[in-house]
Amino acid sequence: MKTISPSLLSSYTNVTASFTTRLGGVSSLPYSSANLAFHVGDNPLDVVKNHDLLAQTLGYERSRLIHMRQIHSDRIVIIDETFTFDTPPECDALITNRLHTPLMVMSADCTPILLYDPVHHACAAIHAGRAGALNEILPKTIMMMREHFGSVASDIHAVLGPSISGCCYEINPTIAEETTSKGYSEALRKEGEKIFLDVNTILLMQLQRMKVKNVEVIEECTACHHDRYFSYRADQQHTGRIAGVILLR
Repeated sequence: MKTISPSLLSSYTNVTASFTTRLGGVSSLPYSSANLAFHVGDNPLDVVKNHDLLAQTLGYERSRLIHMRQIHSDRIVIIDETFTFDTPPECDALITNRLHTPLMVMSADCTPILLYDPVHHACAAIHAGRAGALNEILPKTIMMMREHFGSVASDIHAVLGPSISGCCYEINPTIAEETTSKGYSEALRKEGEKIFLDVNTILLMQLQRMKVKNVEVIEECTACHHDRYFSYRADQQHTGRIAGVILLR
């Protein structure tokens, strides 16, 4: 399976972090070919095969992977031994310090975020669309890592994966007003009567406010490059999901 490894974490031998593309799987159109989501209408047997391919690529046991039933919330779950591949929690962020327990976030325009604290050897996987970003799921996850694992924001490494950019994410005036009211007007761009939102601008403002200094952004718009990534908007809502995966060893 074709994946992208963030350079920010490449020097750490005891953590594996990667983002998938839509390439190198077995799913048929419109999920071709590396769809990892069970809820989008794809053949479940193909989805399992894709998960097996990814597990083989990154070197983990599929049964140990924890993914989410994502709901565009600010709910964060701490992963322990009670969770399994077949019992994903309903939330939009996962955190753990358990070894050999891969965490997965899925996306198709929203920003998949991976966090790693090399001091306390803890990690997180976060699903941050517009709703999650405006509800501050990213800073809330960092605060929960501090509360449960002793993480210090300045030690945390944050990687923002492939997502829709401000060039393609058109929004309505109501969302623009909400964005402005929450202090993120810098994330808005007007083009005639149209308004566009760059969610990553919000996330980067939050990381700066939290004093997270080690940040990498995968600068590829999923809508512009929907031949390489799944895009809910560019693929007219009928599409698969890419994923971000992080694993402590």
